[in-house]
Amino acid sequence: MAAVEQYLKPELAAQIKRLDLRAQMVVRGFLQGLHASPFHGFSVEFSEHRLYSHGDDPKDIDWVAYAKTGKYYVKKFESETNITGYLAIDLSQSMNYTYRQSLTKLDYSICLAAALAYLMISQQDPVGLVTFDTKLGACVPPRSRRSQLPTILSQLTKLKVAGKTDLAGSMLQLAAMLRHRSLLMIFSDLLTEEAPMLKALRNLRHSGHDIIVFHVLDEAEVTFPFQGNLQMRDPETGQTEPVLAAEAGDEYRKQIAAFRGKLNKELTESRIDYVPLDTSQLYDKALMEYLLRRRNRF
Repeated sequence: MAAVEQYLKPELAAQIKRLDLRAQMVVRGFLQGLHASPFHGFSVEFSEHRLYSHGDDPKDIDWVAYAKTGKYYVKKFESETNITGYLAIDLSQSMNYTYRQSLTKLDYSICLAAALAYLMISQQDPVGLVTFDTKLGACVPPRSRRSQLPTILSQLTKLKVAGKTDLAGSMLQLAAMLRHRSLLMIFSDLLTEEAPMLKALRNLRHSGHDIIVFHVLDEAEVTFPFQGNLQMRDPETGQTEPVLAAEAGDEYRKQIAAFRGKLNKELTESRIDYVPLDTSQLYDKALMEYLLRRRNRF
């Protein structure tokens, strides 16, 4: 944990230190659950041919080799036992928002990403980092060695928001660079065009990738605690609109609940994990509860 404190600013390091032994055990169980999931053994690499011998499965016979040589050969494959993870963090301008919490949405996402990186590497699973706004940005290729953690954490300290979000286009770019089926952990407020976003995520899932969407909102974006006459500003376009809090509050809360409910339904039906969070929740507790639920499914 010293590496975490060295590379993250103090308030984030303090949050990450909240990951105690119980949380580590939960995440280890989570990763073991992934290895035992239907995705286990899906990624195999050809190793070599060898002559067929008694006890081999006839289904493994290479009939092309037999046609050429008149001898029975079987193909030998080696399964990849590790799951490769990618942490994908939204750097659009809206991620810099906070109303009264100590962490912005980006800070909160960094805490989640740093914790998962630390725990995946402790499990010897390779993990990498990508960022996105209108396109992919920084990229740390997946590695499982111990030196990967300070590499990722150092990159996390440099993250800055800029511009709008094109999650769909960014995910298409990410899909093109993935060599193997992977575990994609996406951290975003999802303030982007809904239909293209859902299509891009479904396409990734249909390609065999395992996807977890951490939908990170500020506490005020969920509860609407405002009062009086307001000027509501779009965090990505800068446009403002006058609003009377007493009239807008109930309708806003209904709309945000409906939005999260729709995302949960759409993504769950596509076998994508949807994790709604807001910055008032202790991130380690929320992460542990989610991982326990996931582990129990496998």
